[in-house]
Amino acid sequence: MSDRSEVPNYASLARLDGRVFVVLGGGAGIGRQSCHALAQAGAKVVCVDREAVLATDVAKEIGGIGLSGDVTVRADMLRLFAEAQERAGPVRGVVDIVGIASLGPLAGIDDARWKWQFDMVLNHAFLAIQIGGQAIAEAGGGAMVFVASMSGIVNLPGQAAYGAAKASLIHLVSSMSKELAPKVRINAVAPGFVRTPRLNQMLSEEKWSEIAKIIPVGAAARPSEIAAPILFLASDMASHVTGQTLLVDGGIVDTVRMPSLTS
Repeated sequence: MSDRSEVPNYASLARLDGRVFVVLGGGAGIGRQSCHALAQAGAKVVCVDREAVLATDVAKEIGGIGLSGDVTVRADMLRLFAEAQERAGPVRGVVDIVGIASLGPLAGIDDARWKWQFDMVLNHAFLAIQIGGQAIAEAGGGAMVFVASMSGIVNLPGQAAYGAAKASLIHLVSSMSKELAPKVRINAVAPGFVRTPRLNQMLSEEKWSEIAKIIPVGAAARPSEIAAPILFLASDMASHVTGQTLLVDGGIVDTVRMPSLTS
């Protein structure tokens, strides 16, 4: 029997024309690239960053709107989404990049640092889902994409607190995909090593070369290589994808470093 099922316009599924997207942590790195990716797909982008200058600069680059605030504070998150809706229109999507790592042995992390780590990774995501998810549902539906980490999937030295927070974020995304369905899809990407401006300041070129040697694809990711799958998950290309965390790590998580077993 021949197949006569409808063939969609696949290219149009990648378009976000006229949809308002709020990007939390959009001022640099993966966030800035995500703002550009969404804007190129036709979205109206509201770039949010704690540093007003960064948010404004990226907004100017893409013809969007720049807002500043502390996304770990409920009052600020409420204000940001209210202002986004007032200035851009009903929100149809959220991309959340926020999530700085506190590195070091768990024994050296005090209560304040532990709380800060979970505020930066998990607690603000809780606010984004509550407030942003409601805004999207009221607008008729859309998508949310969070940035997790391979640290939430595998154990990495000195990342117990960060990994615990990211693992919790991955579980939150999975759980909330059921609560928000069918109007809101929610997914995450889990990057491996990414050459963000922050990490480029921390690591030398020599160190990056060492890292590249253990990544099967031969290099750490550029921020744009994380923004691309974020765009996919935000678009109708991923209309049947929800509750998932897409590992974007160049293959490093599945790599086992072994000594030679032959002479």
